[in-house]
This record gives sequence, C-alpha cells and structure tokens, in this order.
Amino acid sequence: MNDQFIKELFSLLKERSKTIDNTSYTSQLVKNPDLLAKKLGEESSELIIDFIKQNKNGIIKESADLLYHILVIWLSAGVKPQDVWDELSNRQLQSGIEEKNNRGKK
Repeated sequence: MNDQFIKELFSLLKERSKTIDNTSYTSQLVKNPDLLAKKLGEESSELIIDFIKQNKNGIIKESADLLYHILVIWLSAGVKPQDVWDELSNRQLQSGIEEKNNRGKK
C-alpha cells in the first residue's frame, strides 16, 4: 500500500458518501456523525485489545477497520489525506517529544 492507494480509496469513499439510499455504509456514517464517532471508538478499542493479546491477525483486521473509519471522518470534516501527510511531514523535522511539548504553544 502506498499514498496513491489511500488517495484512490478516499476518492471511492467520497463517491459512496453521495449515495442517497441506504446501500452505502459510508453514506450512512457521513449522515450520522454520532454513529461515526462511536464506530471510531469501537474500532480503536478493538485494536487495543488485539494489540494487548498480541493477536496479529486481529491487529491487521482492526487496523483496516480503523483506517476506514478515519478516512470517513476526514471526508466528513473536509480533511484531505494530503492535509494529514503535510502535518506528518512537518512533524518529522522534530522529535516526538519536542512536537508534543510544542502543541499548546502554536
């Protein structure tokens, strides 16, 4: 998987979000922010549990679920993948500790 894959998946989800009927899960999530937030929390928790259990297969599946829901949140909030890549690029110029300490100062 690479950056292009995420861009293509994001584009596909964007199209699916425009579905008027209930045939698209993505569309249902975009129309219901409370459900989307709940699903993000649920997938995060499931990933954490599989990580603690050292369940590699579970980590893979829950990571995919979590990434999907993150992409739908970006879509709902008008955030493009490039926005996140730019933020990550900015952060790589400093240590994680330095970045964390500077968060409230900007």
